[in-house]
Amino acid sequence: MLSKDIGIDLGTANVSIHVKGKGVVLDEPSVVAVETGTRRVLAVGDEAYRMVGRTPGNIVAIRPLRDGVIADFEITEMMLKAFIDRIGGRSWYSRPRILICAPTNITSVEQKAIREAAERCGAREVYMEEEPKAAAIGAGMDIYQPSGNMVVDIGGGTTDVAVLSMGDIVTSSSIKVAGNTFDSDIARYIKAKYKLLIGERTSEEIKIRIGSVHTGARNDSIDIRGRDMVTGLPRTVAIHSDEVREALSDSVASIVAAAKAVLEQTPPELSADIIDRGVILTGGGALLEGLDLLMADELKVPVLVAEDPMHCVVKGTGYMLDHLDRMSRKKTRI
Repeated sequence: MLSKDIGIDLGTANVSIHVKGKGVVLDEPSVVAVETGTRRVLAVGDEAYRMVGRTPGNIVAIRPLRDGVIADFEITEMMLKAFIDRIGGRSWYSRPRILICAPTNITSVEQKAIREAAERCGAREVYMEEEPKAAAIGAGMDIYQPSGNMVVDIGGGTTDVAVLSMGDIVTSSSIKVAGNTFDSDIARYIKAKYKLLIGERTSEEIKIRIGSVHTGARNDSIDIRGRDMVTGLPRTVAIHSDEVREALSDSVASIVAAAKAVLEQTPPELSADIIDRGVILTGGGALLEGLDLLMADELKVPVLVAEDPMHCVVKGTGYMLDHLDRMSRKKTRI
């Protein structure tokens, strides 16, 4: 009775934690700052993110998750332990039940790594659930009725597309093109066009402040600073929304293609439901200006951005925690 039920959205860019009865209690970047020689953890989350690209030689800021799965097991475990301790999730007299969301197409080895990391953080039981399912529930969709619901969850490392009916996934696809890919695209474009090197934080700032993927959705510009590749000296250039749209065009086309492929595999009755209900965009990538308009043009169905898309997955885990006893034990496997 004393133990907590914890839902975790273990994202490539951010980790969000929901505690049953309290709501979302933590939302911080999945970054860990460690000392290179000793592997001692110096900072986790927001504090570590502020160090990205600004650390001396003996400290490195690591993102232990890549493409929605664990790339560095040891650092992921340290990060999870730090976050769970921060919310008071562990104690000497109780061990929490933990529900973790993961992309739809991860391998059994990757599932095992996520489960082991949670168990070593003190979990009594570990449940795993598909991200698009949690995202759909968190966006307010009633996926337990016999009707089609389509969700496109654009996170940091992966984009998950799924059609759901009667509480489960009918057709789905997961591609490793998402928010981090957008940042890399912007940095590569500026390097090629302006011979200017910028860091990942600058790329992300450009994406958030002037990013656009639909003609006319935005008409802004921003001054950015970086290192000139020719002179090696700092330089400032002005970047316009149209240039960001050009930089992101290929990656956005990949997401649209994945959504089309899922729609093509969807049974006709469920396709008819999707025309009525529309497609829901969740995840941080859903906030990209004009993405809903572009996808509506391409898919020929209504496309809507969920309310608070960044937290749809973790809010979905909150609903699932309330009904955890009804979830069969098979849900420890995806």
